This record gives sequence, C-alpha cells and structure tokens, in this order.
Amino acid sequence: MKSALECIPCFMHQALRAGRMATADEKLQKRVLDAAGAMVSGISLEMTPPQIGERLYREIREITGVQDPYRAVKDRDIAEALAFMPELRGLLEASEDRLVGAVRLAIAGNVIDHGVQRQYDMRSAVEAVMQQPFALCDFEAFLERLDRTPFVLYLGDNAGESVFDSLLIEALQKPVIYVVRDNPVINDVIYADAVASGIGEVAEKIISSGSGAPGTLLNRCSREFMELFGETSLVISKGQGNYEALSDCGEHIFFLLRAKCPVIAEHLGVAVDDIVLKQGT
Repeated sequence: MKSALECIPCFMHQALRAGRMATADEKLQKRVLDAAGAMVSGISLEMTPPQIGERLYREIREITGVQDPYRAVKDRDIAEALAFMPELRGLLEASEDRLVGAVRLAIAGNVIDHGVQRQYDMRSAVEAVMQQPFALCDFEAFLERLDRTPFVLYLGDNAGESVFDSLLIEALQKPVIYVVRDNPVINDVIYADAVASGIGEVAEKIISSGSGAPGTLLNRCSREFMELFGETSLVISKGQGNYEALSDCGEHIFFLLRAKCPVIAEHLGVAVDDIVLKQGT
C-alpha cells in the first residue's frame, strides 16, 4: 500500500510523541522533529508507510540514544490487558461461536495503538467490537484455509494487543508460530513483549520476522520467516502496519484490524472505526 499525503503530518506527530517519550530534553526533541521534517520532505509516496516508519524510528533511536521509547507504555498496556483477561474469557465463553468471538477479541485488542494519535479505552472498545458488525468479512475463506493449513503464521502488531492474540491462538486449534518485530518500533510487539503477554504458553514458537519496520516488509525479513511464509496456507496479519506492508502479497493472508485512520479506511473501502476480516490478494 502506497503512502498518502495525509501520512506526512502523521509521521511528524509520531516523531514528536516518540521524541517526548524518549527524552525530556527539548533540544533533542527539536532535533528529532528537524530530522523527521528533512526525511519526509524527501520521501516518495510510492513507499509504503512501514518503509518510511522504519527510517523515522531509526533516526529517533540514533538522536536520543533510547532504543525503546515506548517501553514503559508497553509494560503498562500488557499489564492492563492481562488484568482484563478474566472478563475477556467470560466474553469468549458467552459467544455463540467461539472462533468468531476470538477473532472479534483479537480485533478489539487492535485499539491499543500509539502510532495513531487517538485516545482509547480498552473496556469500551472491547464491548463495542463484540457487538459491531464486520464491514468486510471473509470468514468462510478463513475457515477453509484454517482447515487445510499444517500451521498458522500469526503476525503480531502491538504490545498489549498481544494478550488478546493469545485467546485467538487457543481457539484456532492448530500449531501457531507467532511473529514479532526484530527491534523496538512504536509500541509494536517484540520477543520480550510476546513472552510477557503469555504467547509462549499458547503458541508453538515465537520468532522475529527479521524486520524492524512497523509492518512486515518482506524484503527485510529473515530466511526463516520467508520459508514459513511460503509453506503455510494461512497467515493472520494483525493491525494497520502489517496491512500497509502486505495488502497485495497473497490470498493466504487474512487481515484482522480496526480501520483507525482515514487513509486505511479509504484503501479498504470502509468507514473509520469499522472492523474487518479481509483476505489478501
């Protein structure tokens, strides 16, 4: 998915938030914004947002010297989601279809996104998504792929959301390989976050994609990841960043997300805040 003009101010907002997360030094924060402005002035809109984001967050790490600006935020989000687990399991038990309910909960967790400048309330978001109709729903194709795949490749998105992912992993009843970012970027899930979220207790394996971008860029991924990507009949891709990177990378990919920005919503042909389970092309 190509970038849009609307992505440019979004990257500047991200740079400011990450700079403030990383340091209280306003001079360093200004350097972060200067670097972000210089970078976005020279980008091509043919690039995907994760390609641009990879460069942006590398600059932020180099300028501030802080490798994981969102560390405390991620820890808080994981703790909040874990504390909410008994209620999540109760909602799942009350679902008419356990797998559909688990898909909904996984999408509800996608509200935890500090790369999008919006406030959220976990409880109200979950309650809304459990009742919300899908704007796009390729569930029958999803079931068919799930039935015949030897294993599921599950691309995680955000820390905290990863706790919700564990419920869907359980419901799939297939071996699941859970994929995380190679290094910290925004509040995206890395290996330590996945372990803290309980993913290691339900997934067969946790691996890094080999890419540190805020989205799974196939040309940046490891050989191990690419072999698994080619072997599986079902890839579950969580969140907007993975959609931006993989929207046209194969029919075996199914995107689970909430459309939180107008650019993504327009690309999907849905409204902002709609939920989707969409098969790739």
